[in-house]
Order: sequence, then structure tokens, then C-alpha cells
Amino acid sequence: MAEYFNRIAARYDGWYRTRTGEYVDRTEKRLIFSMMRSRGGRALDLGCGTGNYTLELKRRGFDVTGLDASEGMLKVARAKGLPCIEGDAYSLPFADGSFDLVLSVTMFEFIREPERVLAEVHRILRPGGEVVIGTMNGRSLWFLFKRLKSLFVETAYRYARFYTPSELEGLLRDFGFVDVNSAGVIFLPSFWPFPSLAERLDEKCSKRCRELAAFVAVRGAKA
Repeated sequence: MAEYFNRIAARYDGWYRTRTGEYVDRTEKRLIFSMMRSRGGRALDLGCGTGNYTLELKRRGFDVTGLDASEGMLKVARAKGLPCIEGDAYSLPFADGSFDLVLSVTMFEFIREPERVLAEVHRILRPGGEVVIGTMNGRSLWFLFKRLKSLFVETAYRYARFYTPSELEGLLRDFGFVDVNSAGVIFLPSFWPFPSLAERLDEKCSKRCRELAAFVAVRGAKA
């Protein structure tokens, strides 16, 4: 997977400046940061990619470190002046209880053993620290379309494993996380021509319709 992301790093980062990318990024961040209770402290952006959330955490006053397996992605992130390191999510190079927050957005789709990663996340969080994970939803019509497209054109979705909100909640509870909850956004397809209507729908349906959302997030705390 790292080799694939090395190849697409510049294109991946540029997508956030497209019309669809701006809407998706704005909407996902609104959800992620509304669920997060941490307002500062030491944070790890796990699977940081080109530093999109690393930069946002830094702007919000966190002492943040980004970690990713793709050197190509990290090259773009470091060009933004962000503190990012290459590393393995299965064996995080940090001491026990090092972080107040672990944030991981669109990384869990691309790991084969999420249980091993969650064990590491739990280890490096201090008691009372929180984890927030954002992924693509396996039941979303949007990503069903993307997955079908990937059969004919190589995209990241060809290599992804999708999760539902219930599956994510179950994973966190299995590893002892408490106060677990989830929500979702993006219910209309990417070609929908009225983004303001889409955003109003996102705000109203993020909790009760999360099983159908294209992007889902789950939050839990270490007891």
C-alpha cells in the first residue's frame, strides 16, 4: 500500500482543492472536531498522509505529530512545515501513555489487522485520553459506486476494507474503550449540484442516519 500512496501523493493532496474535495473535507472536519472532546495536549495523527488533519490539529493548538508509512505522502506533509515521521501503525514508536489524543482519518480502511493497531493506540494513550477514527462506510451508495469504479481504474478504493458504524464501535469496545459513540456525514453523491442542501442534510442526519453515510467516525476514551 505504501508504494501506491507514494505514487499518488501529489494528486491526493490536490484533490482537497477541487470542488468536491473542499466540500468533503469541510464536512468531515466538522464532524470529527464536533465529536472530539480534547481541546489541547499531545496528539498523534495516525496515518497522516499529506498532513491535512495534522495541520488542522496544529492550528487548534495541539502538540501534534503525524505518522504514516508512505514516504511520498510524508514528503508533501513536511513541505508544509509539519512534524511527521515514517512509522508502522502495528508497532508505534512511542512510550506507553504518551498521548492525550489519537486521531486517524481514512487509514483503517487500508490495514489488514485493525485489532493490532487498536492495541497500540490503547497502549500509547494516557488514561482518559481519546481516540477518534474516521473511515469510509461499507454501506454507503457513494462508496459502492467508487468501489465499482476501482474495478476498471486503479484507485485507493481497490485496496480498501470498509467498515460500518456498528463495526467500529464494536472494535473500540473490544479493546476496553468507554463512552463510545459514532456519527456519519455525506449522504448525497459527489456529483450532487447543490452543496448547501447536502450540508444541511449532513447536519440533520449525522446521528440518526449514520448507517447510510459515506463517511463515519467513532470516538472512544481510555478508561
